[in-house]
Amino acid sequence: MTKLLMVIIAALFVALLFLNFYFRIKVFKLYKKLVENRVEFGAAHLFNKQKLEAEIIPRYPDMQTEIRTFCSHIQYSVKMATGLIVLITALGAVLMYTR
Repeated sequence: MTKLLMVIIAALFVALLFLNFYFRIKVFKLYKKLVENRVEFGAAHLFNKQKLEAEIIPRYPDMQTEIRTFCSHIQYSVKMATGLIVLITALGAVLMYTR
């Protein structure tokens, strides 16, 4: 039972890790495009959609799709990183309490 639980947690960890790398590649491509077009915004705009829509989108209307996609990918990447931390903690708990 313990080995099965460890294998499941490890498989979920590897899957999330590869998915995270996939999204990071997409984020870097979007970031490069935003930098080439000199789009500037801060970290506060990434996690506050109202502030992004009110301050950044009107300044760069031709890049609105890329900006929104970039922000959503960053948010999703942060959620996946949180999931990775939870899985690492779960794997550590299984190893600690079963030995």
